Amino acid sequence: MADRAVSGAGAAQAALDAVQRYPHEAITIARGVLAGPADAGERSTAERAIGLALRELNDLPGALRHLRRAVRATDDPRLRALARMSLGYVLANAGRTTAALRAVTLALPLLTGADAGRARMQRGVVLHYRGRFDEAVRDYGVAVEIAQREGDLLLEARARNNRGLLNAHRGSGRGRDDDLHRAAAAFGRLGLDLAAADARWNSGIATGQRGDVAGALRCFATVDAEYRRLAVPRPALLLDRFELLLSVPLIDEAVEVAATAVTELRRRGMASDLAEALLARARAALLAGDLVTATGAAVAARSRFRRQGRRTWATFARHVELRAGYAQGVRSPALLAAMVRTADQLDATGWPGPALTTRIEAAQLAVALGLTGRAGGLLAVAAGSRRRGTAPRRAQGWYALALHRRLDGDESGAARALRRGLAVLDGHRTSLGATELRAHSGTYGHELAAEGLDIAVRRGAPVQVLAWAERWRANALRMRPVSPPQDPDLATALTELRMVSAALEDALLTGHPAQALRRSQARLEQRIRELARGVDGGGELLRPPGVRALAPALGDAVLLELVTHGDRLRAVLLRDGRATLHDLGPLAEAVRVARLHRFGLRRLVTTGDGADARAGVAHTAAMLDGQLFGPVRRRLGDRPLVIVPVGALHAVPWSGLPTCAGRAVTVVPSATAWLRAAGRVGPAGPPVLVAGPRLPAAEDEVRQLGAVLPGSRPLTGSAATADAVTGALNGTGLAHIAAHGRFRADNPLFSTLELADGPLTAYELERLTSPPGCVVLSACDSGRAGVRPGDEVMGFTAVLLALGTRSLVAAVLPVPADLTTALMLDLHRRMRAGAGPAVALAGAQQAFGGGEGGTGAAHATAAAFVCFGAG
Repeated sequence: MADRAVSGAGAAQAALDAVQRYPHEAITIARGVLAGPADAGERSTAERAIGLALRELNDLPGALRHLRRAVRATDDPRLRALARMSLGYVLANAGRTTAALRAVTLALPLLTGADAGRARMQRGVVLHYRGRFDEAVRDYGVAVEIAQREGDLLLEARARNNRGLLNAHRGSGRGRDDDLHRAAAAFGRLGLDLAAADARWNSGIATGQRGDVAGALRCFATVDAEYRRLAVPRPALLLDRFELLLSVPLIDEAVEVAATAVTELRRRGMASDLAEALLARARAALLAGDLVTATGAAVAARSRFRRQGRRTWATFARHVELRAGYAQGVRSPALLAAMVRTADQLDATGWPGPALTTRIEAAQLAVALGLTGRAGGLLAVAAGSRRRGTAPRRAQGWYALALHRRLDGDESGAARALRRGLAVLDGHRTSLGATELRAHSGTYGHELAAEGLDIAVRRGAPVQVLAWAERWRANALRMRPVSPPQDPDLATALTELRMVSAALEDALLTGHPAQALRRSQARLEQRIRELARGVDGGGELLRPPGVRALAPALGDAVLLELVTHGDRLRAVLLRDGRATLHDLGPLAEAVRVARLHRFGLRRLVTTGDGADARAGVAHTAAMLDGQLFGPVRRRLGDRPLVIVPVGALHAVPWSGLPTCAGRAVTVVPSATAWLRAAGRVGPAGPPVLVAGPRLPAAEDEVRQLGAVLPGSRPLTGSAATADAVTGALNGTGLAHIAAHGRFRADNPLFSTLELADGPLTAYELERLTSPPGCVVLSACDSGRAGVRPGDEVMGFTAVLLALGTRSLVAAVLPVPADLTTALMLDLHRRMRAGAGPAVALAGAQQAFGGGEGGTGAAHATAAAFVCFGAG
């Protein structure tokens, strides 16, 4: 009998000890105890082990059921108190924080020593959930002291992990020697792999809170792999990933992650985390402009938080609800009063970032209501944030100061404040190594640059308008990407993606099942994004050039930089060192007609050469041409033209417009990018000619180009692999790739050129160490780009120009292979004879029927190609 008791008690405790190492095994051991002749204490401990293991596996209803059994199973005061303590922890996870606090508080007086330390830690968790952060930190601190006194390393590690996570969210972590790193090390010494992974994940949260996005992404990617190895789901961690995505901000991806979190957490009954997921959905929808979803999700989240007794979180949800109302056009004293009250509450409860945003928008609402004095007071408070916090928060503080100064009539002082804010964001941008992160981070400069631009436009100062436009535009191209060309994990993932994508294409063509391959493709793309994003930043952004720097480089050419000013499209024209400012009319009209023009050209290529189609293209081309070039035509003359578009106008087939037909036209994301490209001297290696598979015309094109370009290196058939092509591109003066192209609007860096062993992505071109001087992409949509806030472009164009390619000729529309070859041959003959890419392309397009009088598919094919960079 005595032997059985020792064995049963030992097994029950073993189950409890295994919870954070191997939760599945803990459940098996505990069920074995319950299946045998266990006494009341053993049964209570076993039920508690099962409940806590189910909590680790995110089965909260099951966890609560077994923990209640653990309380009922024994009359032993200590064991009942321990069971209540665990029950309180899981109740808090389930969003029932009032019941949780009652359970843990009842347990505390009955426990001593390390048990009391564990209870204080659990009460800290409940207080943490309820937003009573100072009290939670005190309880965590008491738990650490008790653990050190009792020599309980496990308790100390858990309490430090919780305290470190709370301080990370409050922005008061202390770097590599803080609680989280000490907790992870302690868990590792104890052999608790799962707990160590949780602590390392929390370190990633802290890293992100400090503004090191790349470091946080690396940490999350590493720990994610560890969770998969341990086969333990962590759906609540989607919320941490969401916060990091929103900090960049990667809005589309944040919307997706928030939606997934809501679905998963609702399915698992994790009410506390579900409320936070609904808030995440509201925040993402607000940034995405989906105001109906933002309002609905914020109201639902606030209702849940209030039922859970989480008043501080309810205030945060209210902040999102009010901002959505403001974005929807509500302008009332009641909204102003609610926004001011909520901002004060957010400040008082430890949410300085949301408080700042709400206060600035409240000030703008006050101005709209004619309450300028009230607005000034709000902005004065908000401006205090320029000296503390993360870079985006400091920049917002400078923005608030600029608005305050404009209210006082000090527009020069406002401009200085805006420049200071943008300088803060420049520093933040340099810390983001990956091109994708830099491109998306342009969102943060939008308000500051738009305000500066407004000041300059109202002054009628074209030089200042140009300076403000360049200060914010295409900043990702002002620095060479810091991608790791030798990263073996990234190289392996890219190779796997190419193999899977090729297999998927084959499956689709042959009608075989493709679901598993689609899942593999999505998983690999996510892995590549994480690896590519987790790159350390560095270096300095180039200063945007002024007129004095641009004028001599332009020579006889004219620079036309388009800018958005409210709902108007304006342009700065620079000719012979003199800048002029022009109003080009409604932006929406230009975008509408540009889309119709693109549609008409696509129709000419895909559905035939009917008279109606030709007339429609000619009509939209004349309309767009009149709006964009009518006000500046006299100053253009017949000179070469450098165009800096905005937004959707990046996709315009410029040579299809009458003013551009036969003219050397170069398109660039910014004047800064143009000047940088114009100053480059490309490598002198022999030309490289590439033909992709499933495109007979490509092989013929390369074969004929070989005669035009003697000494060139052809890569065709099975030799045109991704590794061979990228290797050949390094150091060549001229590269020509004829292949199937595919543009990915969801993530332009996954746009592809099809090669012998599968698709080559823009991600892979980022790994070039000596990019070609000039690249010609004879491929559908290869010149298209995704445009992010700040006119940040993403795709093959952005990658190659950022790497150092001087010129790129590529199509912004689908093109028929049989017609393209003749155009490409003429282009290369002209460049071989000494013409620059832009001049050569204009001549080839005119000769091919792409001029103003051109018709049909030939016109559409010629118009599709654009010269980017420095022509």
